[in-house]
Amino acid sequence: MVRLLRRTGTRSTRPGDPRAHRPARAPENDARHASQGERPGPGRQPRPPWSDPRAGLQTALGGRSVAGQVFFLQVVIVLLLVVSAVLALVLQVRHDTTQEARNRSLAVAQSFANAPGTREALSGPDPTAVLQPRAEAAREGSRVDFIVVMNTEGIRYTHPRPDRIGKKFVGNIAPALAGGTEVEEIDGTIGRLVQAVVPVKAPDGDVVGLVSAGITTEHVGGVADRQLPLVLAAAAAGLALATAGTALVSRRLMRQTHGLGPREMTRMYEHHDAVLHSVREGVIIVSGDGDLVLANDEAQRLLDLPSDAERRQVTELGLPTDTAELLASGRVATDEVHLVGDRLLAVNQRPTDLEGGPPGHVATLRDSTELRALSGKAEEARERLTLLYDAGVGVGTSLDVTRTAEELAALAVPRFADFATVDLFEAVLHGGEPEAAGGLRRAAFSGIRDDPPLYPVGERIRFVETSPQAQAQALAGGPATVEPCLAEAHGWLAQDLQRSAQVVEYGIHSMITVPVRAGGLLLGVANFWRSEKPGPFDEEELALAEELVARAAVSIDNARRYTREHGLAVTLQRSLLPRTLPEQGALDIAYRYLPARAAVGGDWFDVLPLSGTRVALVVGDVVGHGLHAAATMGRLRTAVHNFSALDLPPDELLGLLDELVGRIDQDEAAEGGAPVTGATCLYAVYDPVTRRCAIARAGHPPPAVIRPDGRVEFPEVPAGPPLGLGGLPFETAELELEEGSRIVLYTDGLIEGRGQDIDAGFELLGAALAGSGPSPEETCRAVLDARLPHRPSDDVALLVARTRALPASHVAQWEVPQDPAAVGEVRAAVTRKLTEWGLEELLFTTELVLSELVTNAIRYGSAPVRVRVLRDRALVCEVFDASSTSPHLRYAAMTDEGGRGLFLVAQLAERWGTRYTPTGKVIWAEQPLP
Repeated sequence: MVRLLRRTGTRSTRPGDPRAHRPARAPENDARHASQGERPGPGRQPRPPWSDPRAGLQTALGGRSVAGQVFFLQVVIVLLLVVSAVLALVLQVRHDTTQEARNRSLAVAQSFANAPGTREALSGPDPTAVLQPRAEAAREGSRVDFIVVMNTEGIRYTHPRPDRIGKKFVGNIAPALAGGTEVEEIDGTIGRLVQAVVPVKAPDGDVVGLVSAGITTEHVGGVADRQLPLVLAAAAAGLALATAGTALVSRRLMRQTHGLGPREMTRMYEHHDAVLHSVREGVIIVSGDGDLVLANDEAQRLLDLPSDAERRQVTELGLPTDTAELLASGRVATDEVHLVGDRLLAVNQRPTDLEGGPPGHVATLRDSTELRALSGKAEEARERLTLLYDAGVGVGTSLDVTRTAEELAALAVPRFADFATVDLFEAVLHGGEPEAAGGLRRAAFSGIRDDPPLYPVGERIRFVETSPQAQAQALAGGPATVEPCLAEAHGWLAQDLQRSAQVVEYGIHSMITVPVRAGGLLLGVANFWRSEKPGPFDEEELALAEELVARAAVSIDNARRYTREHGLAVTLQRSLLPRTLPEQGALDIAYRYLPARAAVGGDWFDVLPLSGTRVALVVGDVVGHGLHAAATMGRLRTAVHNFSALDLPPDELLGLLDELVGRIDQDEAAEGGAPVTGATCLYAVYDPVTRRCAIARAGHPPPAVIRPDGRVEFPEVPAGPPLGLGGLPFETAELELEEGSRIVLYTDGLIEGRGQDIDAGFELLGAALAGSGPSPEETCRAVLDARLPHRPSDDVALLVARTRALPASHVAQWEVPQDPAAVGEVRAAVTRKLTEWGLEELLFTTELVLSELVTNAIRYGSAPVRVRVLRDRALVCEVFDASSTSPHLRYAAMTDEGGRGLFLVAQLAERWGTRYTPTGKVIWAEQPLP
């Protein structure tokens, strides 16, 4: 049995031992009396004095204890050391202070005596006037208390106190008169001081004056004031450490003896022995030699120890090898599990000699067989819950169908399966409604290895009717199935005999197939394969797979719906944007349009040929994203097309567009729709004849201009308000552009971004434009590569136009007198010009058109009248006059004598029209070149 050293009995009493019936006070009674604060009586265990820190400290510092005597001796030693240190410090500081004062006063006196001008001032008519300021300046700079200059009789010329000047110097000047120096300590008028007296000598060696510098000793040093607190602080720290050390020593001594006598210690050990053998945890104590010193009842039961186990080597007790080696080694172990018989024991082992105890170690044993099984199930349940939580967080991070399927497959491997595949209907991948009759396409794969003989990603698969995938693919949406042994799953093997055999040979032995179902829609199937774990999938794992796929199916369906809506919006938006640019000769144009990453927006652009070889460039942005923004963009683009046909100046066109947006907002507000207010637009008209560009903008970023020499400018264009606000006018700015200049129009997605200031955006855009090539196409490529290396978060429209100039040889104009006879002269001049251009085929129609237009201008217009003919992609005839009255086309009756002129012009010309200028109007007509 268990034997304890320093005990009055041989061993503790066990149940069944006759000595157990010996009357004794119940421990709980002692505890109850102690808790009530009663004083220990006969037979009661006294409260250990070391359990109360205050009592222990009082006992330790008592003069009758050894600890108290040691404490008193330590205090005396500390006090002696402190007194000695203070005394030595005072003496040392006094010596250092005097020496410092002597050195400083001597150095200052010699420096001033030998300073330039001192000897000359002594021989001057008024030495005080010259030397007093110098002496005071030197005194303040050298930190001495006085500098006194005197004659050989000791009469002062300088002094910090002017009332002392002219009086006799107090001190010994005889050594200085003899040519030497004198340093002495005296009680002067300003206190105890050290002063030095040095001579001022003439070049021949005669003493012509004396200089004395002095400093009071209290102004030197100060080291004691700084060091004395440190000494006192060290003394206080020493006393504190002595007190703490004495208290610790006293508590350690009382802890070793427990403050108890033999009787109390015997009772305490009996209680400890009873507790040791009653706990439901095995306790084993092994000596440093490997002998079993103690094993309580629970340890003997768990290890099935023999009755004579104590005092034997633990390696001889018949324990399993690993358990015996652990108990014999004495190494530290924490919850180390060992199989002993049919029990799983959690062993904790610690040495007993950490705090000066006897060599050896103690081990505790806990039966964790049932706890291990329960904890394994709890851990498995926790892992499944974590997997489902991660599915809710990690699947569906993007609105992309394929990406969502890949996230599902990646989540399942390797936490749930060794391989995972997701097969979706073809229509689902493109955002359409799933078609059960259609085939599936492998959308995602994930595995612990990359070489399994499964269908690869992207392959179109048609499953046979007997396969689990086909059953899950049924119209009604079949149930999830588990195939515990693929080698015996004949329905699955029939899918592809060769590939199925390869899968089984590869080591994949079990599979779960789950339909990917969102509401009433079957989107595809998900498959989970197992190869590493020898056991097959079970019903619990089937339920987990169903829950996992059900959560992912919602994200896949959301991605499908988004893909469909995004595709519709992109299709609508692209249908509303220009697919090809119209032919014109004024500009070389390149453009880019990039839809937003998340949703389409309302950015748009257009190129509109105008009369007189002019071209209009327009860029706009509608607030918001989605179908509404795309539809609104189409309405604004159509409106600009219509307004541009009127040949209006840019500011007037934006005014009409602003009114239109205001009316649209009123209609939308009445119907509860979203307003358009906040849309922006920039409208520019370039004339290749004059090389001038008129620009107006409504809340839009200004254009950029790249000059032929490569300089990048952002011209000042008045910023009008965004469209729809109303009430504020728009202004037009005119730029003169050299041939070969590039005009860059863009939307705000190119210069704005998260965390980026718009000024920084302009700087970056300017840098990208400066480094671009000379052609518009190269400019577009350079800007997008520099500013948008990835898909943008907002729509971006970019339009780059390089200017051309119509050669002067292709322009002819004549001033026409206000006389009908001048029409013939105009016809003749035009005939000569067309003959020169080689356009004889157009002579008849051009003469007829110009005759009608010039006659109308002379008859109904105002002077001056001017004719201009332009040769570009078409032959343009223009007649200018100062009248603002616009002609209109009439359809004359058979009996009418007039009214057929414009009708003939409309029939002969390809296009004709009227545009207004600040000084009148222009009637123009175009004819295609032969």
